[in-house]
Amino acid sequence: MAVLRVNPLTPTLGAEIGGVDLSQPINDVVLGAVHGALLEHQVIFFRDQQLSPASQVALGKRFGVLQAHPVAPHIDGYPELMRIHTDEHSARHNGADWHTDLSCEPNPPMGSILYLTTVPDTGGDTLFASMYAAYDALSPAMQRILEPLRAVHESEAAFGQTYREAQLEQKRERPRAVHPVVQAHPETGRKALYVNPTYTTCIEGLALRESDALLGFLCEHLSQPRFQCRFSWRPNSVAFWDNRCVQHLAIWDYFPQTRSGARVTIARTPD
Repeated sequence: MAVLRVNPLTPTLGAEIGGVDLSQPINDVVLGAVHGALLEHQVIFFRDQQLSPASQVALGKRFGVLQAHPVAPHIDGYPELMRIHTDEHSARHNGADWHTDLSCEPNPPMGSILYLTTVPDTGGDTLFASMYAAYDALSPAMQRILEPLRAVHESEAAFGQTYREAQLEQKRERPRAVHPVVQAHPETGRKALYVNPTYTTCIEGLALRESDALLGFLCEHLSQPRFQCRFSWRPNSVAFWDNRCVQHLAIWDYFPQTRSGARVTIARTPD
């Protein structure tokens, strides 16, 4: 394995990785080491990287097939690169609540690699939460209740009119999917909670009040600080998270300053 410098952020999840230049083609040994660090720490971070759009796309392709975001703007000439940009003219920002990327899709992405070149002087941190830890902290009785349940995830819950207009233009139905409330990670086998307040609208088979009460409990439960790490961005930093077991939330506490970069999303192969 390649020798990477790994500095865990918390005992639960998150690690800063040194000793690798992501702008250069990575060989199979480095690929295996980075992939192993991702599986162990769930979200990994890299400082002082110099990624061009082409090198960020090439990096993402080393980990799988890329998936373009269905409605978000992209970097000119690179449809795989979702543009991340907030400034004094922005009315909203990306990732305002806890979520798993595109859980409304029947086959949500495996992970995402976010590269920020411009960050505010202070603020603009991203929170990440381990859904392994959130599941493990539930009582055995609650785990048994949840494991046979399935939840509905809908795009319109997150994007509303923006998604409706984009899907009409693409002549494609608005994404809606049903996923198990508890999922086993396809590589580690560990069980993770799989509902989120951004996309999840109800739990199948429950009355509305029952569904709302259970989802409310789970969404409050998964947001506990003990399941989290917090990443403070510097210019030219990279975050790579495992979308199968991690949720994230971007804090917008820096208005009117600018936060800008791009994200590449890696598709999940069908289990």
